[in-house]
Amino acid sequence: MGVYQGNDLKKPSGGRKRPHQKVKRKYWMGRYPTFTRLADHDEREHIRVRGGNYKIRLKKAAYANVVDPETKTARKVRILKVLETPANPHFARAGIIVKGTIIETELGKAVVTSRPGQDGVINAVLIEKKASKSG
Repeated sequence: MGVYQGNDLKKPSGGRKRPHQKVKRKYWMGRYPTFTRLADHDEREHIRVRGGNYKIRLKKAAYANVVDPETKTARKVRILKVLETPANPHFARAGIIVKGTIIETELGKAVVTSRPGQDGVINAVLIEKKASKSG
């Protein structure tokens, strides 16, 4: 089922809003959000969008491409857990990853910079390194 994203219900003045077209259009439709979840493997979905293009949605995620700003290197590392999500506090408890989410990886804490539901990949920047075990 599609999600209608047209704006024909509200008017700022509270007055009656009359439709300027008689029917709704297919290209006004939206979709439900992806809600990329933390899992033990990656799972992607290819969605055909307007204009014949494709959008890759990341349904389940296990790995992230993490960039270390000090060494300027990137590595594909496993995501251990979702720590915090500024967009919605409930997302962290449910293990949902969106842009801005702070995740715990094998390298340390990182903040997600990509949009997994739109890009099909999790890119992140390291904000706090894990203490190395040397002894």
